[in-house]
Amino acid sequence: HQGDLLPEFSEQALRMASTLETIPTLADAPEAVARYLGNLGLPLRCVVWDAVAALDWQAAGIEAANRPPAREVELDRTARDLVGVTGCFCAIAETGSLMLLSGPETPASTALLPETHIALVPVARIVQDLEAAFALMRSERGQLPRATNIISGPSRTADIEQNLVLGAHGPYRVHVILV
Repeated sequence: HQGDLLPEFSEQALRMASTLETIPTLADAPEAVARYLGNLGLPLRCVVWDAVAALDWQAAGIEAANRPPAREVELDRTARDLVGVTGCFCAIAETGSLMLLSGPETPASTALLPETHIALVPVARIVQDLEAAFALMRSERGQLPRATNIISGPSRTADIEQNLVLGAHGPYRVHVILV
């Protein structure tokens, strides 16, 4: 049963330097995102996937744009997109990872380009391991998407003198909101 996988997923996600919050319903997500961004002193602005665009972001004081993140600072904008909010195809308990499938409504750039990635993850979509994640993808999709991203916490590297650096090739922060 998927609910039984929640403790293992949570433990592994925390080990991967993700942060976690649990909310009762998807409708509570905008308030949770606003709290998280407010606690970090980040602007209440984000880019969102189609699947979560209809949530009441405005009531939470969040300016949510349903588009992929801008790749460069545009002349008429004050800042680039710092926060991306996505859903998640499934979560993997064994590793604390998120599996995202790229497509027109689920651009990978929303999770990879902003400094902060917030993923809304239904507890019912937690599977035991990578094999179960790919089995789920085959059973529900029948074919591979254009890209599959397995996200295990913030981007990190220790290439230079073995010093760990977060955010080297992607987000500095990964926040998982479990629904």
